[in-house]
Amino acid sequence: MSVTDEKIMLTSFNETQAQRALALAREALDIETEALRKLSARLGDDDSVARAVALMMACKGRVVVSGIGKSGHIGRKIAATLASTGTPALFLHPAEAAHGDLGMVTPGDVLIAISYSGESSELAIVIPAVKRMGVPVIAMTGKPESRLAQASDVHLDVAVDKEACPLNLAPTASTTATLALGDALAVALLELRGFKSEDFALSHPGGALGRRLLTRVSDVMRSGDAVPKVAPDTLLIDALLEISQKGMGMTAVVDGEGRPVGVFTDGDLRRLIAKVQDFSTLVIRDVMHANPRRIHPEQLAVDAVAVMEEFRINQMLVTDADDKLVGALHIHDLTRAKVI
Repeated sequence: MSVTDEKIMLTSFNETQAQRALALAREALDIETEALRKLSARLGDDDSVARAVALMMACKGRVVVSGIGKSGHIGRKIAATLASTGTPALFLHPAEAAHGDLGMVTPGDVLIAISYSGESSELAIVIPAVKRMGVPVIAMTGKPESRLAQASDVHLDVAVDKEACPLNLAPTASTTATLALGDALAVALLELRGFKSEDFALSHPGGALGRRLLTRVSDVMRSGDAVPKVAPDTLLIDALLEISQKGMGMTAVVDGEGRPVGVFTDGDLRRLIAKVQDFSTLVIRDVMHANPRRIHPEQLAVDAVAVMEEFRINQMLVTDADDKLVGALHIHDLTRAKVI
């Protein structure tokens, strides 16, 4: 839509309509907020949530979530949340289940069946077959007297007084309540399993947290000929050539066994210029910064970031268990790897 078209649209949308739209939006949010408040208050009325969590904690297989229509959309989100927080889970479309996909369910699984009415014909076909396998069923419905609720091992009541839809027809408050309760189950399981941020990163390797918690120094460091290094008796002029060629703004100074004894950076050069006029006879050992910071290649890259920030340095040497130089890091390497 062009800017002109948008202006025309807004012009035709009069002040009365704008106020009505805002009022309807607020009313919908208020209805859904009230539904969640009542759902939270109702959780203490029985032990259904505790029993549902216990079933999933004891599950040797996966938590299979199933529902159709809007309940199916909510079910997919619940399954995804469970899977990403330490509870193996998958979504099973009930109509497809009746035509072969039921083979995805194994005796060690737990089924969460979602239907607000509790009378979904598709789930009605699936439930008996699942029960014959000995798979426990957790039902999420708004009707405790429904067939699905009665056939379940645990019933979670997600009833709402009314939908946010003005016609009280479109699933709105009820789907919000169901989704929120699914999140609540996942959070409870996460805490009880001792799930940590490191575990979360393992299932999100492509995300920012995954990169921060899984990327090791060895994954991003420069190695081999890309690492600038010179011997202690190297003339400063030659060391500067090494710095220029390798493009890291520094060079390591290593002894005969490859262990770093010092480092010389662009910053050291700037400070040296203010003191020294003749560079031709200077040897790197006389102007290097001794005992440079170093890190092990198997440490997390975020550890290198922490050291760099603490000591306000842009480069860092990487050494192995014998303190031999195996690589080097520049702050830009960590930025490119999106660790920072």
